[in-house]
Amino acid sequence: MNIPNILTILRFLLIPVFIYVFYSGAANSIVLAFYVFLLAGITDILDGYIARKYNRITKWGQAMDPLADKLMQMTVLACLTHRQYIPLWVILIIGAKETLLILGSLVLYHYGNKLVIPSNNFGKMATVLFYGAIFAVVFQMPYHIIWVIAAVVVTLMALVKYIIGFKKLQNKNFVG
Repeated sequence: MNIPNILTILRFLLIPVFIYVFYSGAANSIVLAFYVFLLAGITDILDGYIARKYNRITKWGQAMDPLADKLMQMTVLACLTHRQYIPLWVILIIGAKETLLILGSLVLYHYGNKLVIPSNNFGKMATVLFYGAIFAVVFQMPYHIIWVIAAVVVTLMALVKYIIGFKKLQNKNFVG
């Protein structure tokens, strides 16, 4: 257990905090919940920076870090969809993509000698776009749906890259 992994665990713990704050009924609860989401994002940046700078990268961290991020993202999208801030199709597309990634990652990790597909630039770009989209939705910026659509499109591009990476690793490690 190291600092980056502790920060990943903290992100998992921030998920129920986000839900609690979002549905608390407090004035501006959506804005307060956004700050919880932002805190999770800051811990993600810190965890990656510390892990790389101080060579604290672990297989557990490589697997759990994106899981924590995706669970937080899906939680935020589910809450925003439930309250009708974003359309249902967004969470259906992102949910299907994340389910495929999680299942593929589990297969590679379990059957591929603990292999992990590293994040790609499209995935990182999609994360940044989702933060922008959620900011735009929460603060009711004009044309916030454009941010949402851009985030979904780039997320699907990241999925294609992950599928290509999965196929390469699958062929390399399962076929020969």
